Amino acid sequence: MNDPHAKPNKADQNSQSRRDFLAATMAAAAATTVLGSCSGSGSTSRVISGDINRSLPTSQPRVPVGEGETIRMAIIGTGGMGSGHMGAIMGFAKRKEENVQIVALCDVNQVRLAAAHARCEKEQGITVDTYGNYHDVLARKDIHGVLVASPEHWHAQMAVDALAAGKDLYLEKPMCLRLPEALWLRRMVLANPQLIFQVGTQKMILPKWLKAREVIASGGIGKPTFSQTSYCRNSKDGEWLYYAIDPKVIPGKTLDWDGWLGHLGPRDWDPALYARWRRYKDFSTGIVGDLLVHEMTPLMMALDMGWPTRVSASGGHYVDKVMENHDQVNLTVEFEGEHTMIVAGSTCNDIGLEVMVRGHEASIWMNSNDVLIRPQRHWVDEIDEQTIQCGNIGNDQDQLRKNWLGCIRTRKPAVSGVDLATKMMVAVDLATRSMWEGHAFAFDPKTMTASIA
Repeated sequence: MNDPHAKPNKADQNSQSRRDFLAATMAAAAATTVLGSCSGSGSTSRVISGDINRSLPTSQPRVPVGEGETIRMAIIGTGGMGSGHMGAIMGFAKRKEENVQIVALCDVNQVRLAAAHARCEKEQGITVDTYGNYHDVLARKDIHGVLVASPEHWHAQMAVDALAAGKDLYLEKPMCLRLPEALWLRRMVLANPQLIFQVGTQKMILPKWLKAREVIASGGIGKPTFSQTSYCRNSKDGEWLYYAIDPKVIPGKTLDWDGWLGHLGPRDWDPALYARWRRYKDFSTGIVGDLLVHEMTPLMMALDMGWPTRVSASGGHYVDKVMENHDQVNLTVEFEGEHTMIVAGSTCNDIGLEVMVRGHEASIWMNSNDVLIRPQRHWVDEIDEQTIQCGNIGNDQDQLRKNWLGCIRTRKPAVSGVDLATKMMVAVDLATRSMWEGHAFAFDPKTMTASIA
């Protein structure tokens, strides 16, 4: 019998060519059935359809974690987010808060990979394997969980492949880049309920959102009709320019550029694109996918108003004239439960909106760690103004990581699951399209298709 904990030898590990690696990008491209682009090219497409009839890969059996056994995990993507996750998880183990080891790291950037590898081995005191091809990581039979922190244009494909390999998965937000990918990934997750799936939207773990959901569901504010939230920040030089261009990163030597591009290639080498991809519309939805998902996702959870059914948005280049993605965005999202959410996002002013929900009988605020309920004047004799203290849980991102690790042991569903993340992707994708194409978009939850409204 083969030892399930045995590591592949290096000859086998390196045997798969880059051509085999890039073959995965064809599947990623096929998974993204997008009619028209988000490029403002004047597309006249009327229907945007997720490829919901695409066959799903057969999943391999998962590797169970025995009682008291160390969770063995891998990180795919060792850039800023991946290295941050790596440090946090090693900290859990060092403080004996979690029994976990990072046994494998993967990146197409050998400079980043080498730095992460050196730190990981030094702090853990164990041998950690490195890979340039994520398929080699997923092929290992000794790994329980995988954390994917790649650029978002790789999220869906890597996630589907990880689930097919029988791995529990922590996927960085946004869940993916485009709506068709989200619908495909959602089917894969739902087809594999034996696996743990978590999207890294850390504010989902904050107690105030669960309390707000409880108040709203109990009728505590009457019919919720209108909500608002925002994510606004500022910088002198321009958003995401703080990611430095590393001269040591050289395509063909220390970077597999074609592997990084995936189905969005081929393209000429562009160090600015590589280092600051969130500024580019083909690779990121900018403020919407990177920032607004943090605020909108838990608010959508608290409201529980179903799927977005109509989305319109505007975006401007008011200060940062060089960035392709917008530096100011404003969204209006309508839900099937008869509710409207307005959202503002900015990278040129850091004053945001109050986080609140207006109900027919009362309003509820979630600006701090607590929840404030204030009645409308016609209901002051029936509803008391009150502040519900929800407490401070500390680092929300750490708590979400721990939630995932805990679920690997208990097999309970993770806090930030696929259905809510897919609803969020409806808003992200259609808002982005609305900004670039100048239309409002409608989404039909019955057919899982979107069209120009």
